[in-house]
Amino acid sequence: MRSYSPTTAAYFARRGPILAHVLVWLSAKNRSTGATETIGFWTGDDHADFVIDGQTRTYYGAGAALGVDPIRYQAGLTVRTQRLRLSQVAPEVMLALRGYEPRHAPVEIHRALFDPETHALIDTPHRVFKGFVDKAPIPTPVKGGKATLELTIASAARALTVPLSRKRSDASLRARSAGDAFRQYASMADKVETLWGRK
Repeated sequence: MRSYSPTTAAYFARRGPILAHVLVWLSAKNRSTGATETIGFWTGDDHADFVIDGQTRTYYGAGAALGVDPIRYQAGLTVRTQRLRLSQVAPEVMLALRGYEPRHAPVEIHRALFDPETHALIDTPHRVFKGFVDKAPIPTPVKGGKATLELTIASAARALTVPLSRKRSDASLRARSAGDAFRQYASMADKVETLWGRK
């Protein structure tokens, strides 16, 4: 069962109207410099700063252009996927997908709760999903049409399915043990034709 802060729990317990916004935070490598950079989007109308994990993050307002499928909670190590839809018109979105390398980039989704009357932030946004970008196709719209970018995000459990690369190269095995030649010909195994009965 998910645990909330006392302020958030009291907000849900009052059984009144709820005003919630979704915050998406992406950390990816810059294609030009190779440095890891971050960018955030939220379903609000204007840019806003939120304090998350003790750090102030700036989220660009995407409004209705940011669509998030309902997030379902599930216990266990099952890899869950989540879809995000973004407008292709926003320059910040193009920066995130064309200026950065989104493949396997870490993504966090938070939920921010606001007072329905005053629109004041109730509590620090809490995380509802954490994972990696699995697919980020950039479609080309037809002339005069609109294109929507749809990102597929895999949950953090996807990291448990990645094989250990250190066991797949001859150099890494020899670095561990100089006499380990098990993968000596692994890099050329599919390039050398070996006839039966010959060395």
